Amino acid sequence: MKKSSFVAMILSTTGGILFAIGMCMCLIPEWNAFVPGCIMGALGAVVLLAMVFIWRKMEGKAPIHLSPKTIGTALLGIAGALLLGVGMCMSMVWSNMILGIVLGLVGIIALLCLIPLTRGFR
Repeated sequence: MKKSSFVAMILSTTGGILFAIGMCMCLIPEWNAFVPGCIMGALGAVVLLAMVFIWRKMEGKAPIHLSPKTIGTALLGIAGALLLGVGMCMSMVWSNMILGIVLGLVGIIALLCLIPLTRGFR
């Protein structure tokens, strides 16, 4: 295993766990920890973002060029993930099954659109 892959694995695992626990702290009312959850979730997001830059530097790759396509792709990914998450919450937590399934499917379709958008058709 290359050193860059190991560092990326450690940072992504750490950032993912911090982000997930932070979101649970925010969204589970019984925990009563909204503000600390927001802080922990933001810290996890920062670790994940730093991981991308650190991995690219260790691999000797050029920095990410911010073009309109890159920004649009990122926004589509964010919107798809949020729609999928809100749909799951509506189905499992808020007892709104039909609308939750529809929103979840829209989120899945948005995430599936990322594949041809980033890889293209052959």
